[in-house]
Amino acid sequence: MLRYSIPPNINTNKQMRIAQLSPLIERVPPRLYGGTERVVHYLTEELVKRGHEVTLFATGDSETSAKLVAGTSHPLRAMHTADEAAFTLLNVARAYKEAGLFDIIHNHLDYYSFSAAYFSPMPTVTTFHGAFNLENRNIFEEYRKLNFVSISDSQRKGGPKLNWLKTIYHGIPVEKFPYSNRHKNYLLFVGRISLEKGTHIAMDAAMALDMELIIAAKLDKLDVAYFNQYVAPRLSNGKIRWVGEVDDTERNKLMGEALCLLHTITWREPFGLTMIEAMATGCPVIAFNNGSVPEIIVNKKTGFIIDKEKEIIRAVKKIGTISRKECREHVEKNFNLKRMVDDYEKLYYEIINDQKTPQGTQTSRKARSKVPA
Repeated sequence: MLRYSIPPNINTNKQMRIAQLSPLIERVPPRLYGGTERVVHYLTEELVKRGHEVTLFATGDSETSAKLVAGTSHPLRAMHTADEAAFTLLNVARAYKEAGLFDIIHNHLDYYSFSAAYFSPMPTVTTFHGAFNLENRNIFEEYRKLNFVSISDSQRKGGPKLNWLKTIYHGIPVEKFPYSNRHKNYLLFVGRISLEKGTHIAMDAAMALDMELIIAAKLDKLDVAYFNQYVAPRLSNGKIRWVGEVDDTERNKLMGEALCLLHTITWREPFGLTMIEAMATGCPVIAFNNGSVPEIIVNKKTGFIIDKEKEIIRAVKKIGTISRKECREHVEKNFNLKRMVDDYEKLYYEIINDQKTPQGTQTSRKARSKVPA
């Protein structure tokens, strides 16, 4: 975990004018699935509580204490639009048209905002929520001098050399996740049904153990073929139940009562929000050693980090050695909301006062609005 101390000449008690630029695929906060939008919600609400003037660019049905600028009336997922980029780029245009009203713009849209950020008179910081691939590497490389935050150290590996300012792990309001020291004898899979999430692997493990598995997950159109071939046939097992997407209350209940969460990802996931949500309720996690997993789980303390599918069986049988209280305390200490917002708040101040922005990073036609020292 990267750490830094804020320079002593920066006054961190002054109010900032902050724009939060959120994806439009889901509302803020999401009613069901939506990791990035959930994080944007937590961050926005806490910044408002701290006295900052925050403007949220999101869907019109979003619920926020900040000033809301609607990019669409409803989430793009619900609108079934054929051209998500058109709405997203318009959302970006609205934010940067008013750039002079802000001290800093926080971009959660990855490359959609890069060209606008490059020419903006006010600084932008981009939290990269995704992963690098063959399609997006070139555009990240082109705008590598912009300000970037990673959500795990693992996320940076194998990617282009960007102007990474810091790794800031996601944080959650732990007090809103009821802790349970007791559990029922079922396994849990939460998130999205897809090959990269390894839903079928969790199902195979449950069948081998002859245990109940509850799958609380959404199914996107792109994953229907995977579902039909690998998931649907396994649902004939009487102990495996797919309950669809669930809201926060039901998710917390399922996690709090589960024996453990199976996080059977087959890709280098940048950050698994469901892992810290589960541990906050006291639910241990069994996960493959991919991506950010070793940065989130303490092996043999808050769950088990494994390398092969057959190891799931042994891990489940040893899950009783994991302290549910220790799972909760791990999240309280390392993935709490205050820590996340503290890190972003300090970084905003540094960027605004040119402490973190290299020469030539962003072209300005007028002097930036600074937070007085």
